[in-house]
Amino acid sequence: MRLSRYFLPVLKETPSEAQIVSHRLMLRAGMIKQQAAGIYSWLPLGFKVLRKIENIVHEEQARAGHIAIQMPILQPADLWRESGRYDDYGQEMLRMQDRHERDLLYTPTAEEMVTDIFRSHVSSYKDLPLTLYQIQWKFRDEIRPRFGVMRGREFYMKDGYNFDLTKEDALHAYNRHLVSYLRTYERMGLQAIPMRADSGPIGGDDTHEFLVLAETGESEVFYDSEITELKFGDRDIDYDDKAQCQAVLEEFTSRYARTDETHDEARFAEVPEERRRVARGIEVGQIFYFGTKYSEPMGATVQGPDGKPVPVHMGSHGIGVSRLLGAIIEASHDDNGIIWPEGVTPFHCGIVNLKQGDAEADAACDGLHDAIAALGLEPLYDDRNERAGGKFATMDLIGLPWRITVGPRGLKNGVVELTSRRTGESEELPPEEAVAKLARIYAPHCPNLAVPG
Repeated sequence: MRLSRYFLPVLKETPSEAQIVSHRLMLRAGMIKQQAAGIYSWLPLGFKVLRKIENIVHEEQARAGHIAIQMPILQPADLWRESGRYDDYGQEMLRMQDRHERDLLYTPTAEEMVTDIFRSHVSSYKDLPLTLYQIQWKFRDEIRPRFGVMRGREFYMKDGYNFDLTKEDALHAYNRHLVSYLRTYERMGLQAIPMRADSGPIGGDDTHEFLVLAETGESEVFYDSEITELKFGDRDIDYDDKAQCQAVLEEFTSRYARTDETHDEARFAEVPEERRRVARGIEVGQIFYFGTKYSEPMGATVQGPDGKPVPVHMGSHGIGVSRLLGAIIEASHDDNGIIWPEGVTPFHCGIVNLKQGDAEADAACDGLHDAIAALGLEPLYDDRNERAGGKFATMDLIGLPWRITVGPRGLKNGVVELTSRRTGESEELPPEEAVAKLARIYAPHCPNLAVPG
């Protein structure tokens, strides 16, 4: 992609309505445009990152054996009346009527609808376990939407629902989701800590939120600093192995880590003083086990091994896909702009031509662009007739992890400059070696990458 042909409406000034770093940088980098309070259009750069995050979520859900579906955004109110939540949910639910005066609602979550799907098509315990999920736009009418995509009214979310015969099976599904979420967040360059949390309007006794530590987090959190030393890494997990998944749960939840809603001062005091931490956190996901809360009132039963009907045990599991963009930026930025982790960057490398119109520099940039694209990576070539300082500022603002700078002086010596956005360190390399190094850097993040031999 050439920047002269791309739609990237960057702003030089910070909009006055932006209160936190991620909101300011997303507006300045031309990623989003506000259309109404808490409602945004996603412009090309933001949309590319949104899709990168969505793809990682899909890949890790598939790895865990979960099955994607797509449910409608509008739901019949009668389903929520069956579960008893329609009147209890509160003013965050956007309610409406169609022309026939049938009550509808704009989806804030979908436990009732997925339970209706299940009860319509599954009747035997032999069809269990089953986990269905979707990634879909949702709406909650926040009283004070703020902080950009971090607390919008319309948001993009992965919501999954497990159906199991017994509580033991459902708790294995809970553990399986915890494992898959740890993998998901680490692939995005985040450390998301599972913390004991409150279930809110979803219900249930077992629930963990995944929080990314950040000064602008909406939740106060209390934790043992040892938990920040844990990494999931490249472990090979058998998601059908209950003991293996349980061991991961115990490893990542045995140390004290709670939100302010479930904080226990007495238990926190048992943590060695030098390891006690109080901070702010951004919620990026949550997992719930709630048993038969929905299956019993809605008649979601299966025929058990003894031939008798049994209400299924359920849980729900969410990841804030659009919110994750804000969380990643809050966790990874500097004074000059965003610093995207390699796993979610919109473009893998920026190419800056210091002398646009110079035949040798133009040809070198074209060659680099084509060589990087041939690997299966996406470069962004700044081919504008713009001063060098402006090009560097744009690249720093939009946060591409790597930049190749091409100029006549370097080309005379047969080299280009490869710069890390995160460290600011640069090295001069022949163009083909710069491309080969990019291939090695991105190999862990791009399974289909054509790495040169």
